[in-house]
Amino acid sequence: MIGPARILGIVPARFASSRLPGKPLVDIAGKSMVQRVVERAMRAGGLVDVVVATDDPRIMDHVQRFGGKAVMTSTTHASGTDRCLEALEQSGLADIGGVVNIQGDEPFIAPAQINEVCMCLAQPDVAIATLAQVVTEDRDLGDPGEVLITTDHRMNALYFSRAAIPFLRNPAGGPHHAQFRYLKHVGIYAYTVQALRRIVALPPSPLELAESLEQLRWLENGFPVRVGITAHPSFCVDTPADLEQARSVAAAHDAAA
Repeated sequence: MIGPARILGIVPARFASSRLPGKPLVDIAGKSMVQRVVERAMRAGGLVDVVVATDDPRIMDHVQRFGGKAVMTSTTHASGTDRCLEALEQSGLADIGGVVNIQGDEPFIAPAQINEVCMCLAQPDVAIATLAQVVTEDRDLGDPGEVLITTDHRMNALYFSRAAIPFLRNPAGGPHHAQFRYLKHVGIYAYTVQALRRIVALPPSPLELAESLEQLRWLENGFPVRVGITAHPSFCVDTPADLEQARSVAAAHDAAA
């Protein structure tokens, strides 16, 4: 296997959330959000272990009670990437070559999706990797909550934007997504440990501040980001409405299992 052989999964989990306070601890059909994320991540064969990185003792105590691993990190981190580095340094695990930053608000994340980003990181000359899905509905192109990606022929990211990129100057009739293979970002990242340390040390960049997307800081500073294509759906729980939907999905899934 080329690339880091030992990859650690880290789940950043903050208690504060403007739209859904205490989000990691909300109940989803009998299990907390963070427990569902950890249990799915533990099934990813590409990871040697999974650690929750939190800023709140309530989350840490809860994770330890269900048998997970957690470390306390600073309350001042500006991003999950920053929190991942501190968690790695506190984990006590030796010979870790890479880290996967797993979003703590995706209770149905597919273990196979985590393996996909690990495989991207294993490719030659890849130090940072992420995933994308092919856009199949035009509504994603006008939603600022969806981040679009353009790539070069090697599938390295050229740009991330909340706008629909590229702009179709002379579109034909019909859906835009049928005229160009648009890619929307899936919020999972993998980094080599060396790359993680270097990008955390970078100051915020103009493009990052303009779009409120930290990955633009990496591109502005010359760090290539490899993009893998995934077919697995992404379901983030950001609002009370998302939470109710997640509870319905989990109840149906658990009943069928």
